[in-house]
Amino acid sequence: MKLRGCVPLGMAGEMRRQMKRYWLAIPFVLIMVFVVAAPVFAAMVSQKGIGEQRVLVIMAKFLGIEPLFSTDEMRNKYFDKLDRYLRAISYGKTWVTGKMTRWHTLPQGVETYRISQHNLAVNKGRVMTLINDALNLVDKEEDFSQYSMIFVSLGAKRNDYGMMGLCGYPGMLGWKTELPLKTKERGQKIPGGVAIYCEQAHVGIVFHDMAHIMGGVQGGRRVLPCLYDHDLQAKPGPFRNHFKFYLTNVGFFDPMSCHYYKLRQGPPGVCAWTKLRFKWIDPHKIIEIPRGKSKTVLLGPLSRRKSEVQVVMLPIDVTTYYLIENRQAIGPDRNLPAHGLLIYYCDDTIPECWYGRSPIKLVNAKPEIPQLKGAPFTLEGKRTYENERHGISIKLIDQRGESYRISVSNGLM
Repeated sequence: MKLRGCVPLGMAGEMRRQMKRYWLAIPFVLIMVFVVAAPVFAAMVSQKGIGEQRVLVIMAKFLGIEPLFSTDEMRNKYFDKLDRYLRAISYGKTWVTGKMTRWHTLPQGVETYRISQHNLAVNKGRVMTLINDALNLVDKEEDFSQYSMIFVSLGAKRNDYGMMGLCGYPGMLGWKTELPLKTKERGQKIPGGVAIYCEQAHVGIVFHDMAHIMGGVQGGRRVLPCLYDHDLQAKPGPFRNHFKFYLTNVGFFDPMSCHYYKLRQGPPGVCAWTKLRFKWIDPHKIIEIPRGKSKTVLLGPLSRRKSEVQVVMLPIDVTTYYLIENRQAIGPDRNLPAHGLLIYYCDDTIPECWYGRSPIKLVNAKPEIPQLKGAPFTLEGKRTYENERHGISIKLIDQRGESYRISVSNGLM
C-alpha cells in the first residue's frame, strides 16, 4: 500500500541525488546572473591599450609647400612629449616607440587632398587618397607589420590642408569594416589604424586620434569615441572656428572631448571613463557601491598612481552608472580649468556623441559658469549632488591632504 505524498523507497536515493545536483547548481546560476548584471563597460575595454605602442610616422609634404617645423621638432612631439603624456595618464602602463621616415613628397598638389575642418562635411574620398598615396611612398622601405599604427605627418598648416588632425581608421573612413587599402607593390595593409596630422597639431590632438586607434573596434563600435558633440562641431562659428561651445558632454576634462584647454599648455589628463576603457585603473582601486547600499569613501586623486581608491562607481542598471573622480592639480591635470570632485552619468548603450546624446555626461555643479568650467564639486562651492530619479546622493564631507572624504548613497533616496 502506498501512502499519498510519500516517495517509494526505491526512488528516495535517486531523488536525493537529483536534489543534491540541483542545489549545487544554484551558486553557478547566481554567478551567471551576476555576470549578466555587471555593467556593459566591463566588456567594452581596449585589448591594445596597455604596453608598447609602435608608431610609424610618415613625413609627407605637398608640392610647392615647405614645412615650417624641423624633423627634430616633430620627433620631439611624437616620441618625447607624447610618450611622457601617455606614461603619466596610464600610470606607466603605456608608452610610445617607433620610427619617423625621411621626407616624402606626395604625388599631387594640396588642392587634391584638401578637406573641410568640420567632420560631417569632410570629403572621405580625399582622405582615402591621401592615406593611399602616403602608404605607397614608403611601401618599399617599411614593413608595416612591425608597427601598431601609422601617423601621416603633413609638412603643412591647417589652413593649407583644412583640418589639424583626424583619425582615418577607425574614424573618418568608418569603423564597421577594415579599410580596403593595400599598397601597390607589396600589398601591405594598415596595422591597427591610421591618423593624419598637420605640423602644428597639439599633443592633445595627436593623443585624441591615437586613442581611437588604441581603443580599436568591438561589435561594430569604437571603444574610444569622440566625446564632443559632432553635430555642433559640424557648424562654423566663433568657438575655435565652430558654431558654439561644442564640448557639451565632458568639457575640458578629457582630451577625447577638448584636445587642450589652453594652446600653450599640454593636454589635460583623461577622465576615469577613458582610463577604465584602457584598463589603466587596477580593479582593486575601483569602489563599486551597489543599489540599495551606502558608503563613506576616501577618494584619492585620479592622477596619483599611489591613490588607494581612484574611482567610485554607482551602477543604476545593466547599462547605466555614475562615476566619481577626484581631479587635483597633479601631472597633466594641472592643465584643467578647475579642480575638485567630478561626477559623470554614463550610458553604455550610446556608441557616439550624435543627436545630443553621449555615452558620458559630466554633472555640472555650477551651470551659471559657462563652458562647464564650474563643473567640479568643492568644499568652497557646491558640496552635494542628488538625483531623485536614480536615488543617488553624493556628499563631499571634507578634504584630507589631496583626498576627498565623500558619503555616497545608491538607490536609498
